[in-house]
Amino acid sequence: MTVEETAIRSPLANAYPVLRLFLAVLWVGLIVYSFGFAPPDQPQTLTLIQRLATGNWQGINPLIVSLFNLMGVWPLIYTALLVVDGQGQRFPAWPFAAFSFVVGAFALLPYLILRQPAPLFTAELNRGVRLWESRITGIGIFLLAIVLLSYGLFAGDWQDFWQQWHSSRFIHVMTLDFCLLSLLLPVLLVDDWQRRGLEKSPWRWWSLVPFVGALGYLLLRPPLILSKKSVA
Repeated sequence: MTVEETAIRSPLANAYPVLRLFLAVLWVGLIVYSFGFAPPDQPQTLTLIQRLATGNWQGINPLIVSLFNLMGVWPLIYTALLVVDGQGQRFPAWPFAAFSFVVGAFALLPYLILRQPAPLFTAELNRGVRLWESRITGIGIFLLAIVLLSYGLFAGDWQDFWQQWHSSRFIHVMTLDFCLLSLLLPVLLVDDWQRRGLEKSPWRWWSLVPFVGALGYLLLRPPLILSKKSVA
């Protein structure tokens, strides 16, 4: 499908200077809170991270296992949007997406601060974009997330998690990071709606439901509306 390259404005265009300031304050506040006010780090944190990363999960609360792995799913969700959003920016999106696999919102917030609203896709529909736009990719992310989410919710020890959230900086900050990634996604979704002709569709609001809405959006979002430049 093609459209004329007209002056399509993002709904965030007028509000973005204020939004950018808010995101900058949020980023600084996240850093200050995480290292200055969050619960103290624990001696066993490095060992715990190593065990989580290598799959040695025996004896670890399934909620923590699930959360740790879901923090790897969030960057996949963001990358599925950034690979398109980044095409219209003056700087590449991939470094922010790559570092988000390690530090989550700490890496993505600078991108959201620096980006410009981009409600029209005018770049080339290359292999990278096609890969992340693929329905198969969306299904894979969805299935992985549902398995991890179910494992944590149904097998996890909530009382133990609550205690560790209050006593461990790693668990505390990782939980806040997960919640923050849920709240920040609409900054990218609003422009992505317009790139797909969803700006007036009532179902688009379901994509704002934290986490599960994002998964559903990757499964059901229509193809990009291509400009003449993209098709050429």
